[in-house]
Amino acid sequence: MGMTKTIFSGFGGQGVLMMGYVLASSGMHEDKHVTYLPSYGAEVRGGTANCTITVSDEPIASPVASFPDFAVLMNTPSLVRFEGKVKAGGTIFLNDDLVELKPKRLDIAVLRVPVNTIADRLGHARGANMVMIGAFVQKTGLVSLKSVIKSVKEIFATKGAKVHKMNTLALKEGAAFVRAGGESEL
Repeated sequence: MGMTKTIFSGFGGQGVLMMGYVLASSGMHEDKHVTYLPSYGAEVRGGTANCTITVSDEPIASPVASFPDFAVLMNTPSLVRFEGKVKAGGTIFLNDDLVELKPKRLDIAVLRVPVNTIADRLGHARGANMVMIGAFVQKTGLVSLKSVIKSVKEIFATKGAKVHKMNTLALKEGAAFVRAGGESEL
């Protein structure tokens, strides 16, 4: 695998920092080297939050994201801000429910996932970020879905069985969406 960098970006309330934390935590479960760099700042309340995660088989010299391999973009301002920063040949994951613009670049792959629609259908509106992380790991193979489910269960341990069940369902639905070639099975 070598080293891969991923940027997660979206509105403050979309669980963007949590997606990054879940990826970093899942990487640790698989004994990979990880860094987690959240970017807070004045823009967080209602503005855009982002974080950069590096996952590597080798020790990581610099966690600073030069050009990420992947960008998970939950809103339009995030696409505007990060489309130009993704490596040629990289992949952008877009929240199809909130990103109206189409990426202009032709040298990157784009996966559009209707994460809010899928989460709403599951009766778990707050689980849109879980749907996206499920789609992300299914597509990239950076970590296994099993590791992600384990990490999410630990992170939300105090929330109880119902939340774990809903999160797991959302993760699996995101993965299923990608496996089905982009058509949701719901």
